[in-house]
Amino acid sequence: MGASLFLLVILCAFSQSVSGKNMTLLDFHSRPADSLVVFDFETTGLSPDMGDRAIEIGAVLIERGRITDRFQQVMNPGIRIPLFIENLTGITNAMVKEARANNAVMTEFYDFIAGHNLVAHNASFDERFLRAEFKRIKKYFSAGIACSLLAARRIFQQAPNHQLATLAAYKNLPSEGIYHRALADAEVTAHLWLSLLEELQAQQGLQGLSFGFMHQLTKTPKHQLLALYKKHQNSGCAYA
Repeated sequence: MGASLFLLVILCAFSQSVSGKNMTLLDFHSRPADSLVVFDFETTGLSPDMGDRAIEIGAVLIERGRITDRFQQVMNPGIRIPLFIENLTGITNAMVKEARANNAVMTEFYDFIAGHNLVAHNASFDERFLRAEFKRIKKYFSAGIACSLLAARRIFQQAPNHQLATLAAYKNLPSEGIYHRALADAEVTAHLWLSLLEELQAQQGLQGLSFGFMHQLTKTPKHQLLALYKKHQNSGCAYA
């Protein structure tokens, strides 16, 4: 066995034996892509930097390609919800007045996602609110966050567009037809994520994909995707 191949085998074995304690981002990226948490926020606006807050969090836990748990809470941000957002989401000021404060809900959510990578559709939006809400309770999320929208743009290139509702119809994903509610959107995104993994296996023969591979895919230009697929096929490392 050549030195480079021996090193690759050792790295593969190490990456698959890492426990959930004291894990680095590299360790999290070695985790399977079919075991993670998919999440979604509903918010008062577009930017936490402008004072907007989360008003609902929804999430589903996927383990080995199956949804095994769910988390959903409306929360009270302590500020008024604009009428446009009330009409869009159906979440009213009266509803959040009776809900628990953001800090309490986000503390529970922090425990729910502990030890898991995350996925969201248009993840840059949800990540901003996640980190802003965690900052308020002095928590920091250190695992990976991947974007199903960016992945879908590369894998489902023939879709009419890559909005969540369009992709759900395009791939005939399980959906209750409800959008702009956090848990419903998270559920559809979870089915979309699993569909993306299935597509890579069916069309490219890629199996045992890691979260890190999927994260790298979302950053890879479309014209370089075949090279990325070939690199994975030649690596001989499940979860690479």
